[in-house]
Amino acid sequence: MKPLIALLLLFALTAIPAGAQQADGELTQIKEQELVEVREKISALKKSLDESASARDRVAAELQKAEIAIAEQRSRLKELERQRDQSTRRKAELDARLAAREAELDEEAAELAEQVRAAYMNGNQERIKLLLSQRDPATLGRLMAYYGYLNEYRAANMEAVTGHIRELEELRRETAAEEARIVELAQARYAELTELNKAQEKRQQLLVSLRGKIADEGQEIERLSAQERDLSRLIAELTSILSDYPITSEEPFSEHKGRLTWPVSGTLLHDFGQPRAADQVKWNGVVLGAPRGREVRSVYHGRVVFSDWLAGLGLLVVVDHGEGYMTLYGYNETLLKNAGDWVAPGDVIATVGDSGGQARSSLYFEIRRGTQPVNPRQWVTRRPGG
Repeated sequence: MKPLIALLLLFALTAIPAGAQQADGELTQIKEQELVEVREKISALKKSLDESASARDRVAAELQKAEIAIAEQRSRLKELERQRDQSTRRKAELDARLAAREAELDEEAAELAEQVRAAYMNGNQERIKLLLSQRDPATLGRLMAYYGYLNEYRAANMEAVTGHIRELEELRRETAAEEARIVELAQARYAELTELNKAQEKRQQLLVSLRGKIADEGQEIERLSAQERDLSRLIAELTSILSDYPITSEEPFSEHKGRLTWPVSGTLLHDFGQPRAADQVKWNGVVLGAPRGREVRSVYHGRVVFSDWLAGLGLLVVVDHGEGYMTLYGYNETLLKNAGDWVAPGDVIATVGDSGGQARSSLYFEIRRGTQPVNPRQWVTRRPGG
């Protein structure tokens, strides 16, 4: 998992007016310095949040390391599987080309064999026979020309056969290389699966320890309250840090209330406003149960401002949509966007998981205006793919 990084130079470039050629260099230099400061502020914020969580609960800090390691291993596994599929397709293409070239070679070799046999039957005196058997110079000239063409044709056939033989040798080398690569990828995948199983076992042990510590209801309430304070602080400070980089859109986020599409197709497990622990802590978003690895999509245009692990929400993506609105996507298995990336409605930003110590795979989805959560069901009404 890549660590939290700050916003890209693109943030700054949008603020530079077109046509300001002379001042571009100075403006860019200033903006680059500003972005360095933004990076430092966001990195310091994340470090501070991690330290707060670690101070409250050492097990939570270890859980963060374990879940980030699992996410990285799953990403590497997906990449290995993609490369394996690519190599398998490449080998199939090479096998097809190899079979076609072998058939062409067989046909050309048979034709060449017939020509060689005919030349052998005629002996080495074809040209002399033609000279002695023809008295008409014109006819003799034509026959000699034909004879020359025949020899050229034979030479061309021999050259084509030789070329096909060389091409077959190269195709066989490429096929052998792809076969070796597939074996190598399979071995690498097995090694990653072994490491993934170890990481998952460690995570399970940490979850058992964590659940034992929070079995008391009072501790559960305090833990949830502390996680909510961390999230509110994250949103508030991100808003402050990014205030100089506003998002503008022809169609503001607020105009799409009631017309957005859910980020994932799933079953509602927890609804906005429902109690979480003894009616003292409530859900600020919704939890949608979905299979592990299912794609999570952005609900609207915006800029990713956070893509990292946060206590309570696990692997979290936060997208800034302008006007003070942000959407949050938590519990993910992998994160597919980094801070600074621009997204459009329907762009895949993560995959469903159970990070943050969840018991089952699901997606946590929340909408905030400023630091205040709003009911997502008033904003998002469309089913994915509808």
